[in-house]
This record gives sequence, structure tokens and C-alpha cells, in this order.
Amino acid sequence: MEISLQVAKAPETGAEVKKEDVLMTCAFTMVSLDPATKKPVPIVSLQVDTEEERRLFKMGENNYNAKMELAKTALRKQTPNDEESDLIHAMWLKQLDFHDPNNSTRKPDNVVYMDTTRIYSSQIMQPQYRNRHNFMIFGGFLLKQTFELAFCCAASFSHTRPTFLSLDPSTFDNPVPVGSVLYLTATVAYTEPPLVGVSGEEKITDGSKGSRFTRVQIRVDSKVRDIEHGNTKPTGQFNYTFLIERDIKVMPRTYSEFMIWVDARRRAERVGKAMDEREMVARWGSGGEDGKECVTE
Repeated sequence: MEISLQVAKAPETGAEVKKEDVLMTCAFTMVSLDPATKKPVPIVSLQVDTEEERRLFKMGENNYNAKMELAKTALRKQTPNDEESDLIHAMWLKQLDFHDPNNSTRKPDNVVYMDTTRIYSSQIMQPQYRNRHNFMIFGGFLLKQTFELAFCCAASFSHTRPTFLSLDPSTFDNPVPVGSVLYLTATVAYTEPPLVGVSGEEKITDGSKGSRFTRVQIRVDSKVRDIEHGNTKPTGQFNYTFLIERDIKVMPRTYSEFMIWVDARRRAERVGKAMDEREMVARWGSGGEDGKECVTE
């Protein structure tokens, strides 16, 4: 089941929440588990009566279908498409130019290699951060830790104070027990505007004539290690988007980094599309009034 949450400034008694007062919206996918077997169990169907309830139900259904479609096109199952392959080749050629002694082109100061942006964190999981009903660490604490590392990564990369924009859909793959060690790795996965355009045209500048703002996507990979047995399991991947007031770009070098870049580019396109759709819905729902909605995915 999907639980939608909206955080907004409290309206006056009897009044509705205004679009400009909305601070954040998010959706949680929850699974009902049998307390004895820990396996998923069916839940009662949701009854919708009003037009607003039907609209929200349809939105949740669309989100579910979109997740199923994304799973089919994941990079672990399919190769990059033709457009993405062209972009990878264009960036690879640009790297060759940077190192060619017969070519005057050199890497601008505002282009940073992806492998130099990584920062790491490791910490022991203390009992004060556990869930109330078991000895597993509370998911909100894990999100807090990944967000803070992502913020530090974006700040270290840009040398500015980043502004949080969104968190992509994330999944907790494995629980984190009390007493285990949590390892986090944050990497600048993608920047927008990108290095090169779809047709391969040059978009690299020296920073003085480029865009004033840059969207930076930070990927945080997490894993947990059992101290007694030494077993290591992935606990999830978290993708944060920040806005920074500087023209700076990230460039991958290895094939693995190119796959990270492609995956982040797809996420950035989905976030932009989702925000455009929400803006259209907001305007349609308000009778065509012009306005902006502050939304976090």
C-alpha cells in the first residue's frame, strides 16, 4: 500500500492549504507482515467514494505501475539506449581531448571527475536509535545519516551551501541491527545542465559564462556489516538532488561511473517530468491560476 504525506504550513481554521504553503510531499510504500512468519499478508481493499479520493487512488496506482516499468528497464537488465550510448561516447572523446598533447583543449576548472567526489562514513549502530518493538535501527535515523552525508558531499563538491530539492524513491533492502557497523558512500552522480547535449554538442564552459545554478544529484550507497560473523549486506541506495549557485559539472571516467551517470540522468528526467505534471495539475485544479507548487518527491 502507498501512504501519501503532505507537509504544509497550518492554515487558518476552516481554510484550505494554499499551494505556496506546501513544504513537501512524499509517498511511502508499506508492506503488511505476519508477526510470526514475517511474510507479506493481504490487506483489506481501499474504498474510494469522492472524486478527490479517486484522484489520489489513481495517482498511487500510476506510481505503482511506473515502478514496475522502471524495473524492466534497469541497467542491470538492459544496456543503455542509443541516446545514452551517444552521450557516453561523446564524454569519452572529450576525455581523450583533455589528455591529448596535440590538442589545446584542457579540462576546465569547473569540471570534476566523479571518483574524486566520493566521501565515506562508518559508524556503530547504537541502541538509542532502534525501533520501539525490536532491535533494528529506525529507518528515519538511516535517512538522516544518508541525507547529512549527501549534503556534505554536495557542499564539498561545489564549495557552496546546497539547497535540498528532492529525494528519489528509495527502498530499505535489509534491516540494520543494533551493534552492527553501517558504511555509507556518497558520490556526485549527475549534474544538470549536463556536460554534453543529446546531439553531442559542447556544453562545457569555464564557469564564467555558464548557468548560474546547477542541479546536483548525490547517490548514497549503504551497507551493513555484522561484527561477529563479518557478513556484509546492502541496505539501500538513496538519491538526493540539491541546487547549488555555481556552474560546475561532474565527469565519469570508468564504465561503472558511466552507468551511475546514466542511471542518475534517468532519475533527473523523471523528477523533472513529475514536477511538471504536478504543476499542470495544480494549475488545472485552481482554475488556471498562475502559481508554483513547492513539491518534493
